[in-house]
Amino acid sequence: MINRRKTKEVSIGNVKIGANNPIAVQSMCNTKTTDVGKTLKQIDSLTAAGCEIVRLAVENSEDIIAFSKIKRKVLVPLVADIQFDSKLALGAIDAGADKIRINPGNTTDFWSVLKYAREKDVAVRVGFNSGSSQGFDFSLLGKIDYHKTVFAAKDSDVNKTVSAYRKLSKLTDFPLHLGVTEAGTIISGSIKSAIGLGVLLSEGIGDTIRVSLAGDPVKEVAVAYKILQSLKLRENRVEVIACPTCSRCQIDVESIAEKVEEKTADIRNPLKVAVMGCPVNGPGEAKSADFGISGAKGMGVIFVKGKIIKQVKEDQIIDELMYILRTK
Repeated sequence: MINRRKTKEVSIGNVKIGANNPIAVQSMCNTKTTDVGKTLKQIDSLTAAGCEIVRLAVENSEDIIAFSKIKRKVLVPLVADIQFDSKLALGAIDAGADKIRINPGNTTDFWSVLKYAREKDVAVRVGFNSGSSQGFDFSLLGKIDYHKTVFAAKDSDVNKTVSAYRKLSKLTDFPLHLGVTEAGTIISGSIKSAIGLGVLLSEGIGDTIRVSLAGDPVKEVAVAYKILQSLKLRENRVEVIACPTCSRCQIDVESIAEKVEEKTADIRNPLKVAVMGCPVNGPGEAKSADFGISGAKGMGVIFVKGKIIKQVKEDQIIDELMYILRTK
């Protein structure tokens, strides 16, 4: 059982973070904000995957106009990501942003943004990334007293990220946005994020997270939930466990496990599904699973709570498992 750090509650649109609220999952569109159609389509994909807060880049006045159009068509809270120009932050607030992401290290007139956000009751994420002009200025903590502030101190180095957030957690009770920035591609980025975020979350640090990966942001959401589920912080997804493949395997464990993950991605129940390659690994070793497959040559058995209920041919395993899983 992880004892989460006590933090203030901050509302970002209709999502509350901090306090006793679930750790929220965020991501960022990689479409051009001015391409309203593509951005809306990607927001739909993100929210379908479970993304609870979506960030958009705002780089110019055209982005602000597009942001306003997008905001009118979605229910998910939208964050305006601002770099360099504080006037864009003011415009994004007027365009309906639920939160402003701003970096005091590279943005002009940060304090005017904070003041305007307070007037409009809009949340602000204050933070620095490793690519910014300076590191996180911890002296800012004593100067910021706006009740809808969230802090972040990301770095692409896992150890530096962990160290910065540990220090932040001792200096403020505002919510913390966790992430390892510029983490990398799907494999390396997921590993770095799982280690960095996993360490902090296991210590009770963190109120909202974003897994930063190069590529499709929908994958960021999937990885974020797997990290949270592994720590039993958000158990609202199917967990697929699979045996380590060896010479005893008599079915294609890797392919079947991947297809089972894909076909159960829409389920919002904390089920455990096992894919086992031979009688040695299941259903005995996987008896804790809610549903499972155990392979034999050209066939397999389907079991529920460790009890075998059906024997099927290998090419029917996935369909039969899905039918049983969704009708039981």
